[in-house]
Amino acid sequence: MTLVDDGLVVFSKRACPTCFMIEAVMQQAARSVPGFRVVSQDDPAFPREVSNIVDDRELDQSWLNNIEATPTLVRFSQGSEAERVVGWDREG
Repeated sequence: MTLVDDGLVVFSKRACPTCFMIEAVMQQAARSVPGFRVVSQDDPAFPREVSNIVDDRELDQSWLNNIEATPTLVRFSQGSEAERVVGWDREG
């Protein structure tokens, strides 16, 4: 199952200190970036004020997308992964 055909997906979890730190960035992206989606590994209500959250407490999506650390940002293009940033890099 592809999460999005074209867009950005961030894999996160509330228990991740870096994810918690960038919650406002994810909220802003949810409002302004078409195709933005959050996959939450431990709390489907995180981040707050984001409506397009995939509940991944079973880690199915994380496993299918080879996610080994959070946060991980993946850009999809035409249904396939085009680019990935692991961790938090302000420049990236």
